[in-house]
Amino acid sequence: MMRYSLLFLSLFVILINCACHSTRKIQTAIAKKDTTQAVIVADPKADSVQFIRDIFSQVRKNRIDFKTFSAKIKVEYTDKSGKGPDLTVFARMVKDSAIWLSINATIFSYEAFRVLITPDSVKVLNKKEKEYQLRSVSYLQELVQLPFDFNTLQDLIIGNPVYLDSNIVSFKKNDDLVLLLSSGKLFKHLLTLNAAANYELQHSKLDDVNAARNRTCDLTYSNYENKNGVNFPTERKISVAEKSRLDVDMDFKQYDFNQAVSLPFTIPKNYTLHKAL
Repeated sequence: MMRYSLLFLSLFVILINCACHSTRKIQTAIAKKDTTQAVIVADPKADSVQFIRDIFSQVRKNRIDFKTFSAKIKVEYTDKSGKGPDLTVFARMVKDSAIWLSINATIFSYEAFRVLITPDSVKVLNKKEKEYQLRSVSYLQELVQLPFDFNTLQDLIIGNPVYLDSNIVSFKKNDDLVLLLSSGKLFKHLLTLNAAANYELQHSKLDDVNAARNRTCDLTYSNYENKNGVNFPTERKISVAEKSRLDVDMDFKQYDFNQAVSLPFTIPKNYTLHKAL
């Protein structure tokens, strides 16, 4: 199968290995030394607790809410083999119900994969290999050993922080930036917020709480646009690295909220079924 299609799917975590690569490549790629403690410091002032509460409350208010979402996304990536072919991805979502992706090879102008994700299943049409794959979310979780669900993927695509935990253990304020460090059951999460822009999310760094695994992922959000009252980051960067490195750039060229969307997913009769539930 085509290497570039899986790399884009791996960006969304839930689809890692639903097509071809080994889990070991992705698991080792997201392992890296924990650097959050070197960045964040605690503030000893008496009003620190209230400051943290106020900022965290604003972060929650900034969450993007929607009924439906559609977008055209230009995707570029670089891995240990160099820069990969550009992708054009069409995404459609019905909140808490379905995520639909059409992954296209830009240079060849054809659809390589079509994906339909629900809270309990992942369906993939591989147009090149004429295969239909049916996977459960729990199956994919076991494959990649990453804790995620439908809502996590939904937040990742829409531009909301993922694995957000209210257990803030420390913070730092520097000019117009505020850094919050939370510690949850799964991850330590360092958020960088822009205080000059109503505490917009600028950067998210996730480190595994389990020192034996010590995974990390960096997400950057930029070029915010306000469209119909929704403050939306149109550019994203996601990096995972250790022995190998994967960098993915996403540029949302078109996007709409709360418009009618269709989720076409027809399985041709000549496609081979691969099922793992």
